[in-house]
Amino acid sequence: MSTQSESQSQPDLGAVVGERRHLTNVAYRLLGSLAEAEDAVQETYARWYAMPPLRQEAVASPGAWLTTVVGRVCLDVLGSARARRERYVGAWIPEPLPDRAEWAGADDPADRVTLDESVSMAFLVVLESMTPAERVAFVLHDVFRYSFGEIAETLDRTPAACRQLASSGRRRMRSAQAPAAPSAGQAGLVRHFREAWEARDIEALVGLLDPDATMVADGGGLVGTVLHPVEGGEEIAAYLIHIADKAPGLRLLERTVNGRPGLVAQHTGVTVTVAAFDLEGDRVTRIWAVRNPEKLRAWTGNGAARAIL
Repeated sequence: MSTQSESQSQPDLGAVVGERRHLTNVAYRLLGSLAEAEDAVQETYARWYAMPPLRQEAVASPGAWLTTVVGRVCLDVLGSARARRERYVGAWIPEPLPDRAEWAGADDPADRVTLDESVSMAFLVVLESMTPAERVAFVLHDVFRYSFGEIAETLDRTPAACRQLASSGRRRMRSAQAPAAPSAGQAGLVRHFREAWEARDIEALVGLLDPDATMVADGGGLVGTVLHPVEGGEEIAAYLIHIADKAPGLRLLERTVNGRPGLVAQHTGVTVTVAAFDLEGDRVTRIWAVRNPEKLRAWTGNGAARAIL
């Protein structure tokens, strides 16, 4: 039986559990997957609770300890993910996040991820181009403002090496010309895009698409979709009209996707596609269409997507 002084010296359980939201935010940005982020957070807590009470009491900052461990877990996952994604059927796109206010039925842990600029699809796609160590250093420093001394604990490298890794990641982000914060007109552009698609107005779609626009789709080999990027505004418009003709009754909904205006396609009440957009001025420059039903669980409770798009 613990004495009062012993219980007072133990870490506050509520404070430890209260770190879950922060850990999920870190893990999602590091992994680009809700499922993998939740697994990483679970593994982090498993390691905490596996420690004897005396070791827990010796931890000066449980929050910092948990962040260091979740970073290490994510680093291991990123290392193995590269090999898995080389075998992935078609393009791999980060898992899209709904806005909790719009999707009251969205399952946890989507509710624990803050929708800001660092979870936009464009931002996450650039993160995919980084090495695992670059990604961890860049995200922890530039997004969450951890010091390089703290990041060194996660990466088991010197603070100077971590500074170089974050700088390299920053250069990748700049060279990719990651978009600025969304403007008020972007929701209107997505609305016009939806209306043109629903009307099967190919000329209107071409006018809304940048001539050099690209569309990438992720079906994961589980549903039918294009395996290679569709290049060019006219080609994308023609493909979208083909899809609309192939799937009568397709319903398009304007929804927030990773904090930006996006579209959700439903067929017979089932979410079959979540589309994120990269917009510049009055044109759509890039579309990421997530079709893999395993990545759409936060968007529907109606089962797996059907092979339509």
